Amino acid sequence: MIVNQATLQSIYRSFKTIFNKAFENTQPVYPRIATEVPSSTREEEYKWLGKVPRMREWIGDRVIQNLAAHGYTIKNRDWEATVAVDRNDIEDDAIGVYTPLIQALAQSAALHPDELVFELLVNGFTQKCYDGQPFFAAEHVDGNQPPQSNVSTAKLSAASYAAARAAMMSFKDEHGRPLKIVPNLLVVAPANEETARKILMAETDATGATNPWRGTAELLVAPELAGNDNMWFLLDVSKPIKPLIFQRRRAPQFVAKDQPDDENVFMKKEFLYGVDSRDNAGYGLWQLAYGSTGTAA
Repeated sequence: MIVNQATLQSIYRSFKTIFNKAFENTQPVYPRIATEVPSSTREEEYKWLGKVPRMREWIGDRVIQNLAAHGYTIKNRDWEATVAVDRNDIEDDAIGVYTPLIQALAQSAALHPDELVFELLVNGFTQKCYDGQPFFAAEHVDGNQPPQSNVSTAKLSAASYAAARAAMMSFKDEHGRPLKIVPNLLVVAPANEETARKILMAETDATGATNPWRGTAELLVAPELAGNDNMWFLLDVSKPIKPLIFQRRRAPQFVAKDQPDDENVFMKKEFLYGVDSRDNAGYGLWQLAYGSTGTAA
């Protein structure tokens, strides 16, 4: 095959079609646990995380529920992935061997948000959220209310699941009113799948009695948690705001550096094809999540 402008344009169009199809056919799971927020600048400040509006009896004037000045900010980051196509492969009409690579490039771009949000869960025991406490912490304070905890070290079991569920359903707002949180998603590593399935799906418990927790939540087994096998997380993902935030500044774009006089071609006889994006992830409302390290003996 002759390497000329027409050939290179044809290859680009073919690769872009392959990329787009693979990207569209890849289904990430981050929308289940993270609110996607569009971004229009280098970073975004989330003042609203400190105040969720609640209805009250209208006596006298309206009470304006101002945004709390927590100043939680998520800064966008740059991401890329690139593959090189050897000029010899174009000359030898061997472009077909790159199809799996372009497909993998698209899948990586589509699943990139998953990597960010599940990393947030793993690091939530140390990284801080809008109130200055770690996302999973024993002393979250809202107004003048007593501290509330959304963290544990218990291994996953029916008892620890019940305790987490009760804790979340007991969370209160700054006025001491129940937040009406009902957790509905249990997130575990692959190593904990069997235990989780018994808790959520078995008809009877270990004693033969009716399992009271059957169907109380859906199960999400996250390969991204492999290596943190004992960690588990209980989430309420039914609200307009989800526990985590995925912030998108620019969606993934398929790009190329494929001109015959490009330096990469001259120096290495390689045509470059890749994808890049701008985005990041951060913590939403701690009240919608409960995490355990699973490290207790």
